[in-house]
Formats: sequence, structure tokens, C-alpha cells
Amino acid sequence: MKNDNFLRACRREATDFTPVWLMRQAGRYMKEYMALKEKYSFLEMCRTPEIACEVTMQPINAFDLDAAIIFADILLPLPAMGIDFGFKKDHGPEIYNPVRTRADIDNIKGIEPEEDVPFLLEAIKLVKGELNDSIPLIGFSGAPFTLASYIIEGGGSRNYTFAKGIMYSDPESWHVLMTKITDIVIKYLNAQIKAGVNAVQLFDSWVGCLGPAEYREFALPYTKRIIESVDKSVPFITF
Repeated sequence: MKNDNFLRACRREATDFTPVWLMRQAGRYMKEYMALKEKYSFLEMCRTPEIACEVTMQPINAFDLDAAIIFADILLPLPAMGIDFGFKKDHGPEIYNPVRTRADIDNIKGIEPEEDVPFLLEAIKLVKGELNDSIPLIGFSGAPFTLASYIIEGGGSRNYTFAKGIMYSDPESWHVLMTKITDIVIKYLNAQIKAGVNAVQLFDSWVGCLGPAEYREFALPYTKRIIESVDKSVPFITF
């Protein structure tokens, strides 16, 4: 690989500089991205490999960066799980059939990434071809706690009332849900690695709502199992 600074940093090897990672929301400041957004919905872009490839490459073509991250969304596995969602204009994702009961949890299905998210795996292969081994490509998934919170709350939340309600009033069901999601995330990340990503990242964007004791009991064991179970051939980082 022509530029492996990012991978060397992940392996804690010497680099000429300290890499910095900045979270960007799908290039909203880029005219090229906004032009595509005028033509296609966010999910259409995610589910069309050629467009997902194009969006992934936009910042790479514009700047001298040390890694690319696949254009996708952490909620892409949900339909295969039996959970419908969409994006409400200016309000982010909306879950149409939120998970609120043990029956809802029991009805969640596992996924087969090659059948259920083939568009993502194809986008990875297209991006790898475009990058031509110049820089690494990062794949990613939402972490179990963040995904559970989304599907329970029905979208974004400030207080996580429903999620914490299940966590405290029915911990057994909470752990069943987290186990199911963990199994899905492991398959999802391993499929991305098989498709060609050079590193994977786990986003637990919402876990900051938990205190240390809550995190150790209700979230950390599942993150640990994912780290232990995902293919060790590529670096694994968490956010």
C-alpha cells in the first residue's frame, strides 16, 4: 500500500506524524455531495453501490487524506432484522416499528450480509478498485447499545426513556436484545472485511448516556465480544 500511515498508527508502529480522525457528516459542505443529494435520497445513495462509491471518493479526490471510510449508515442492517426505517427531512432517522416488548425482541431476525446488504459489499469492492491500494478503506457498524437505543426509542433521543426502561425493568430481555444485535454486528463487520476493507470501526455514539456501572453491565460485554469475534486480520477501532 502506497500510504499505510493509518494502518501503522493502528498497529502502534512509528509514523512520521500523529494521525487525527475527524467525524464528518457525509460531506455536507461539499458541492459534489449536495448535487447528488438533490437527485437521490440518502438511502438511495447508500443502496446504490456506484453512488456510494462516488460519495466515498469525493473527499479522497479533494484532499490528501490517509484513509477513506465507506459511505453507509449504521442502520442499514435494520430491514433484514424486520425493522423498518426511513429518514425524515431535517429530523434524522425514524423507526416505523420500534422494539418495545419482549415479543418485539423475539421477532428480530438475524442477517446474512451477502443477501441482505449486498449493495454495501459491492460498494466496498468498487471503492477498493478506485483506491488502487493507495490508502486504506475503513468499514464500520453501529455498536449494540447505540443500535438498540435507536430501535427502541424509534429514532434520536435526549433521555433514552424507553431504552433505559427496558434495561432497568426487564434486564433479561435487554440482554437477549443485545445478544441478538451483537451476533448481527459480528457478521456484518466480518462481511465487510471479506469484501476488502482494511480496518473496521465500531460507533457507540450514544453510550455516553450511561454511567460507568451501567456501561460495564449493559454495554461493555457486548462490545468486548464483538472485538474478540471479528476477523483479526485488520485493525479494530472504537468510537
